[in-house]
Amino acid sequence: MAVQISPSILAADFARLADEAAAVPNADWLHVDVMDNHFVPNLTLGLPVVESLRKATSTPLDCHLMIEDPDRWAPPYAEAGAGSVTIHAEAAKSPVRTLREIRSLGARAGLALNPATAIEPYEGLLGEIDMLLLMTVEPGFGGQKFLDMVLPKIRRARDLIERHGGQIWLQVDGGVDADTIERCVVAGADVFVAGSAVYGASDPAAAVDALRSQAERAAGGA
Repeated sequence: MAVQISPSILAADFARLADEAAAVPNADWLHVDVMDNHFVPNLTLGLPVVESLRKATSTPLDCHLMIEDPDRWAPPYAEAGAGSVTIHAEAAKSPVRTLREIRSLGARAGLALNPATAIEPYEGLLGEIDMLLLMTVEPGFGGQKFLDMVLPKIRRARDLIERHGGQIWLQVDGGVDADTIERCVVAGADVFVAGSAVYGASDPAAAVDALRSQAERAAGGA
């Protein structure tokens, strides 16, 4: 599986987002956490910032919508130029329609699950998505400690994906750093959201390279 690194700008300096995006030219994606202070207890970036950021960087945007009404708001993020738009299973009321609309607008469609949400009830949606995102912390705030309890779910998710034969990326988000990324790789993840581990480093681009190298080594030995 091809390793991809998606630095989370939640850990970046919001006053310098264009510069922070430029600091990781080697990233596969820029992960944009959209929070509405309803679905999660935090308020971050919204559609106008995504539209502006799209003009400031050539790196594709990986928009993770931690919001109460993704069925309404997900399509506009795809229209704004996001390369990937992920909605939460716990929040979506019409996930099939919304995921199909995201795809119809030219973006990759993702489905996210909180740590305590089982993957099995959503097996039927695998044919509708391009990426499955498993939260490895409780959503809402950056800098949290990785939850090892999610590792068995990553393995189960990988098994389900392989069983269906689809080309679905398996992303993990939360507490991903040099101490945890290899465990995630061995469990079956291939796309890694890293916030503090990248933007908390003195050289964010070097941090991306280091995480990628670690993950690729672990993938080679898995």
